[in-house]
Amino acid sequence: MTESQSRLPFAARVQAYAGAIAMVALSTLLDLWIAPRWGTAAVDMVYLPAVLAAAALWGIGPGLLAGLTAALCYNFFFTEPIHTFRMDRVADVVTVVVLLIVALVTSKLAAGIRDQARLAAAHSKRNATIAGFARRLLSCSTEQEIASTACAELRRLFDCNAMLVSGLPEPRIVGADPTGNRLTPSDLAAAALAIESGEPAGRGTIRSQPAEWLFHPVRSAGGVIGAVGLARDDGQFPLAEERLPLLDNLLDQLALALERERLEREARAFAATRDRDHLRASLLSSITGELKPRLTAIRGAVRELQRTANGDKEKVSAIAAEVLKLDRYVETLSDLEPAGGQQPIEAGPVRIDLYQRSVSRDGRQVHLTPKEYALLAELAKQSGRVLTHSQLLRTVWGPAQERQIDYLRVAIRALRQKLEAEPSQPSLIVNEPGVGYRLVAG
Repeated sequence: MTESQSRLPFAARVQAYAGAIAMVALSTLLDLWIAPRWGTAAVDMVYLPAVLAAAALWGIGPGLLAGLTAALCYNFFFTEPIHTFRMDRVADVVTVVVLLIVALVTSKLAAGIRDQARLAAAHSKRNATIAGFARRLLSCSTEQEIASTACAELRRLFDCNAMLVSGLPEPRIVGADPTGNRLTPSDLAAAALAIESGEPAGRGTIRSQPAEWLFHPVRSAGGVIGAVGLARDDGQFPLAEERLPLLDNLLDQLALALERERLEREARAFAATRDRDHLRASLLSSITGELKPRLTAIRGAVRELQRTANGDKEKVSAIAAEVLKLDRYVETLSDLEPAGGQQPIEAGPVRIDLYQRSVSRDGRQVHLTPKEYALLAELAKQSGRVLTHSQLLRTVWGPAQERQIDYLRVAIRALRQKLEAEPSQPSLIVNEPGVGYRLVAG
C-alpha cells in the first residue's frame, strides 16, 4: 500500500477495492459477450483498461487486486477446461502469467503517475498559498499590520490560534489572532528559548514541555527576529508534521516582510534626520548671510554715536554691549555649520564630490545624466545603507513615479555600466532583493 493510499479513510479504501473488483466484473461480462462471437483470442486485452483505471483512480493496491482478479477470471471463464482453475495448455498458462505481469507493471506505473500528479498538485497548492501570504504581507506598512495579517492568515491556514512575539529577555506580543490571548510564564519561557536558540520550543517539543503554545523562530539574514506561536483550543498538537515545510516557507515570507518594514522605517528616520540637517544648514546659512551684515551695520552706527557723543552715552554703551554679544552668538552658530558635505565620497575607484557635483572613476571624469547623478547622489549621501525602491523613486523622480520600478532599474543599469569594473557582477551599487539598493563606500 502506498503512502497516499494509506492516508485514505477506511471507508474510502473499501470503496476503492470494491470498485476495482466491479470493473473487472464488467470486463468479464463484456468478454463473455465477445467470446461466443469472435473467440477468446483477444479477451485478455479487455481486462487491461480495468486494471489501468483501478490503479490510476485508487492507487497500486486496488490496481494489483484488479490484475489478480482479472487473471483468475480469464483462467476460470476462458481457458480449457472451462469453469476450473486448471490449465492444460502451455499457451493458456503463459497468457495468465503475462496478464498478471502486465497488470503488476501497468498498475505500478499508473499508481506512480497518480502519486506524482498528486504531489505536483500539492506543490502547486503550497506555492499558491505562499504567494497569497506574501501578497497580503506586501500590502502592510507597519510592524503591527504585518503581525496582525500574518496571524490571521496562519490561523486560517492551520485552524489554530496564532501570535507573533519578539524581544528578549521577556518577549512581547506584537500581534495575535484571536486578540486577547495571554501567555503563561511557561509559554514566555518557551518563546524566549525559541528566539534565543533559533529552534522550535514549547508544546510537543523536547523544550519547555509544560507550555501550551508551540513557538517557531522567525529568522532573517541578521538572525532570529521573533517567534510565531501556535496553539489549539482543544489542547492538541497544533501542527501536523507534513505541514511543517509550508509553515517554514510562510515564516520566511514573514521575516522578509518584517525586514522590509524595518528598513523602510530606518529609511524614513534617516530621511527625517537629513531634512532636519538641511533645515539646520539653511538656518545657519541664513544667519551668517543675513544677520552678520546687519549686525555690522548696527555696530558701525553705535561707534558713530559714540564718536559724536550724541544721545545718552549709557544707552549707547548698552546697545554696543548687546550688539557685541549677538555678534559672538552668530560667530558661534557659524562654527556649527556642517562642512562634511564638502568632503568627496570614495567608493572603490569612484570619487563622488557632492559639493562640486562631479563624479570620477580612476581619476577621469564620468558624464552622468541629471537623473543618474541625482540617483547616485542620493545613494552616496547615505552610503552603506539600503534605500528602498519607493524612497529612491520618490526622491529622484517625484511622488507620482513612486511605483515605476522600471525607471529605477534602467538608471541603476546605466550607472553600473559607467562606474562598475564588471557591470554583470556589481560591487559598488549592490541590490538588496525585494528591498532596494545601497552604495558600498570605502
